[in-house]
Amino acid sequence: MVATPYLDDNPCRPRHFKPPPCVAIISEGPAMQALEACRSRLLITAVLFALVFVVVGLRVAEIALFEGGAAQSQIGRFRAVRAPAPSHADIVDRNVLATTLDSPSLYAVPKQILDPTDATSKIVRVFPKLSSADVHTKLTSGKSFVWIKRHLTPREQYDINQLGIPGLEFEHEERRIYPGGSLTSHVVGYAGIDNAGFAGVERALDDVLKERREPLPLSLDLRLQYILREELQRVIDDFTAKGGAGLIMDVNTGEILAMASLPDFDPNRPATPDPNHPGVSLVDRMFNRNTLGVYELGSIFKIFTVAMALDAGTSTLTSTYDASHPIAIGRFTISDYHGKHRVLNVPEILMYSSNIGAARMAIAAGAQKQREFLARLGLLRKPKIEISEVGAPHYPAKWREVNVMTIAFGHGISVTPLSFATAAAALVNGGVLRQATLVKLPPGHAPQGQQVISAKTSDQMRRLMRLVVERGTGTMAAAPGYLVGGKTGTADKVSGRHYADRKLLSSFVGFFPINAPKYLVLAMVDEPHPNKQSHGYATAGWTVAPATSRIVQRIAPVLGVQPVDEASPEVQRALLVESLQGKRLEAY
Repeated sequence: MVATPYLDDNPCRPRHFKPPPCVAIISEGPAMQALEACRSRLLITAVLFALVFVVVGLRVAEIALFEGGAAQSQIGRFRAVRAPAPSHADIVDRNVLATTLDSPSLYAVPKQILDPTDATSKIVRVFPKLSSADVHTKLTSGKSFVWIKRHLTPREQYDINQLGIPGLEFEHEERRIYPGGSLTSHVVGYAGIDNAGFAGVERALDDVLKERREPLPLSLDLRLQYILREELQRVIDDFTAKGGAGLIMDVNTGEILAMASLPDFDPNRPATPDPNHPGVSLVDRMFNRNTLGVYELGSIFKIFTVAMALDAGTSTLTSTYDASHPIAIGRFTISDYHGKHRVLNVPEILMYSSNIGAARMAIAAGAQKQREFLARLGLLRKPKIEISEVGAPHYPAKWREVNVMTIAFGHGISVTPLSFATAAAALVNGGVLRQATLVKLPPGHAPQGQQVISAKTSDQMRRLMRLVVERGTGTMAAAPGYLVGGKTGTADKVSGRHYADRKLLSSFVGFFPINAPKYLVLAMVDEPHPNKQSHGYATAGWTVAPATSRIVQRIAPVLGVQPVDEASPEVQRALLVESLQGKRLEAY
């Protein structure tokens, strides 16, 4: 008998079985401990985040509800990032004379240039003055660094950036800029491509400018500088002269308020020709006639001869010297230009500018006194000034009799205009020699200086130089109301070992107000030619004396000098030359 299997065809009948587990069951032990640690850490982190949010929320609520607008910004606690300080300090007067600006330079890494030919074409389109051949040679050199162009303008930098050429980079550099251009070129000077000073104050004080963070104030006044330069250029143009120079000085401090030398140059582009004077060489434009040029200045040197004789006591204002005949010494003959051909006293010798009288006065004093006096005034050494371009004087090694005579009227000795002005200031300021300076002094400060002549001699020299302008060779230098005193000088120029025919150096030194001198004006013109207005003359009385008058009348109001009544008793007494009182003076 076969057993029949039991078949349950009831689908609703429950089935009793245990399904397999779907996850692993972790038993007690290390695994369970690790799981619990993770849970604890997550809980702690959540609590911390909650605390932070609660604190922030409470602080926001406090500011909004209680402090309102009283809350202050905390930005001030953070330090602002500043641009790097410039490598050189600014040079200023009342305005900026020299400053430093950012000026990036373009260089290339040739190894990174993918297409040198295409890159060259694009670069030259931005810089048309660059040579394509030179640029291509640099880009194919295989070097790791080559300069393409130094000191780019912002527009040039933008155009190069727009090219997007890999391998072209910018180097941060600086460039010196001179807003005044040629106006102060011989004083301020200029700097090279790496900002190293090449001339003027830039060169002489290069180390000072590197270390200094504050601007360096100069004694210059651009208003006076403009007037001086304009009037000198007018004289040069009117008399078709080769060049000119001049300066304005405070006689009581030695500060140079203006100094101009013509022709000049633009320190922003020193090597670029002057479009107004294309025939003038770069050497002539760079040459500073005030500090580097040495000249035989002629008759303005007579003020030193007279001052020497009066101070040494070898002459007085009543001393007389025979000027009726020329002096023959060796192969030389000393004569007077428009001479009086008679005996002259000391005031007349200066007033009429007598070479003969000055020579005899110097001989009476002697060679030793003359040389010592000029040395005491600093005329036998290089001038000291904040400019590196200074010239050394030329004078005889042996001081013979003929030298004594010619030096008495400004021949046979050559000095810089700056040296002359520094010494001349001492003759009218009470007799104190002070070193000239281009750096501004504190208000009211006057350097101690050195007493080189007596106050009495200084007073006498003021009276005598006023006489020159009132009745002598310098009448055209008069500036009504400003009491100008001074001296003319016209010298024959040296050419080789001889004096050149019809080549003159005309100069005038003026002081105002001469009764209480404050300012000196020195004007010089090189090789002036006569014109119709000067009636055929090119001497100082017709060239630079009128220019000095115009300069004084223009700068006096700027300097705060008030005009006075020149005929007032007080002024007349202050400038009276007693030895001439009651005498009839001839016109020059």
